[in-house]
Amino acid sequence: MPEHTFRVNGEQVTVDVAGDVRLLWVLRDILGITGPKYGCGINVCKACTSHLNGKAVNPCAIPVQDLQPTDEVTTIEGLAATVGRDLHPMQQAWLDHDVAQCGYCQPGQIMAAVALVRRVAAEGRSITDADLDGLRNICRCGTYPRIREAIRAGAEDM
Repeated sequence: MPEHTFRVNGEQVTVDVAGDVRLLWVLRDILGITGPKYGCGINVCKACTSHLNGKAVNPCAIPVQDLQPTDEVTTIEGLAATVGRDLHPMQQAWLDHDVAQCGYCQPGQIMAAVALVRRVAAEGRSITDADLDGLRNICRCGTYPRIREAIRAGAEDM
């Protein structure tokens, strides 16, 4: 099988796997990184949301062959390291606003929120209701009001 090299949470990795294997399975089954959750496998639920070169992506939809050695994948496990703290400000906001209920979708929710806040900040503006409405991560427990509050609070500290 071919080897594929890329970066995950600041570390260079090489995996020996068929090129059409989705990044989600490489992360979870080969590298043992279980923060990105398997929810649907068809790029709908967003439970696996992670960052690829700083942008929110869904690893269930990315064949590992599409990654380059310079590509940086960040999962929830590596998020805090991006700011040099024990917790990223968005993770802290999640705790402060008691967002998690079952917790299954939370890694993907947090990763999507961080990418949104970064994008909006780069555009020189604040988070709007329309921005929050644009997030498509599914929460089966329905904690959307707390998620929205936490994103606004986390954005203030980012």
